[in-house]
Amino acid sequence: MTLQIFRTKPIDSSDEDSHGLSRCLSAWDLAFLGIGAIIGTGIFVLTGIAAATQAGPAVVVSFILAGLACAFAALSYAELSAAVGGCGSAYGYSYAAFGELCAFIIGWDLLLEYGISVAAVANGWAGYFNNALTAIGLPLPELLTKAPKLGGIINLPASGIILALMGLLILGVKQSAKANNAMVLVKLLTITVFIVVAVFNVHPENWQPFMPFGWFQTLPDGKTTGVLAGASLVFFAYVGFDAVSTATAEAKNPQRDLPFGIITSLGFCTIIYIIVSGLLTGVVPYTDLNVSSPVAHALSLIGFNAASALVATGVIAGLTTVMLVLYYALTRIIFAMSIDGLLSPFFNKVNPHTQTPVRIIVLCGVIMAVIAGLIPLGDLAELVNIGTLAAFVLVCFGAIVLRITKPDMPRPFRTPFSPLMPILGMLSCGALMGFLPAITWLRFAVWLLIGLIVYFVYSMHHSKLMRGEG
Repeated sequence: MTLQIFRTKPIDSSDEDSHGLSRCLSAWDLAFLGIGAIIGTGIFVLTGIAAATQAGPAVVVSFILAGLACAFAALSYAELSAAVGGCGSAYGYSYAAFGELCAFIIGWDLLLEYGISVAAVANGWAGYFNNALTAIGLPLPELLTKAPKLGGIINLPASGIILALMGLLILGVKQSAKANNAMVLVKLLTITVFIVVAVFNVHPENWQPFMPFGWFQTLPDGKTTGVLAGASLVFFAYVGFDAVSTATAEAKNPQRDLPFGIITSLGFCTIIYIIVSGLLTGVVPYTDLNVSSPVAHALSLIGFNAASALVATGVIAGLTTVMLVLYYALTRIIFAMSIDGLLSPFFNKVNPHTQTPVRIIVLCGVIMAVIAGLIPLGDLAELVNIGTLAAFVLVCFGAIVLRITKPDMPRPFRTPFSPLMPILGMLSCGALMGFLPAITWLRFAVWLLIGLIVYFVYSMHHSKLMRGEG
């Protein structure tokens, strides 16, 4: 397979997308999409788990390390999102830098990342929703809140929220963005409530010992612990920022607005994570945080039950926006791969009334609803992480390659200190991959093997490049 340079013409933001998608998202819509995807599972769930089992109060350092790795990658994302046409996302950037085969592998990787992420977050959302129903005296039967493996019939709330989001995405991206913006404001309000309460109830002795699990170690059962392992886990908290780049075809001025949305959302959320994780481990001992709702739980432990209830409400809104943005990103990547001929043309039809790819939205929604309802996902958060990190490494490498192969390509945003920043992104993201368990690498390899079979059986023979249209 020879190197194919593809889609190197920058986007003309004055044009309507040739396949019917509507340019309607502003710079702040994109920033809120990023915040909507980033602030969710990480801050409301993983903070406590990472502190209790892997990093202790040094979970703050874990967030800083994961945030730095993402920051290096985000600069490369920002440069490529402004310069490379087409879909955006690591898929589009890999196509421009490395050609068809590598682009397909990354696209296949992203399908797993986003699809499993939505189903996993839906399970977390369902837990909070069930707790809320129980609190008001309307609990669902246990058989309708658990997967068959856990003794139930179906996790109905998990499936139901995905189907509800399916309807919202069908209505149109602008309507989805408005709903996302409203829910982002709700969860930012709840985080503010936590910060205001927690800052006056910090006990510095809870920060000792600061690093009880050390930097990194592998336990006899194969699990990993320590600050670096914690960074690999809480990296899931940052997964959403790359979803902003999938909105290239629907941004009003992608060359200007995409870098703004990516960098603004990542920078803002990193600061929030550091503040919240520091306060959380200062309010209560880190050993008390190994629960599914650590922020609300911590407020309950110190006697602020009303604030705890408000935070729980914010969690429901927060996880909803995470699912909405990741679901949106998944459909746009499938749409782009179909346009390029790597997936069936069945997926590249846009509804003329809603200007959305309804077929993809419905198919993805049904599949993810089934997965969320019937399968307890467990360790698959780590599988999401390894796929995301692999994509980030390729994006950073792609930024270096295109500086060499296409030096004259217009770059409205240029990564500072290149190639140093992209190299640091490759090294840091690659290191975080190394701290993940071996079983995660095995699952990832199996998924990629299935993808290669699909590519050589179908995609290679139907792609635009094979037909001479690339």
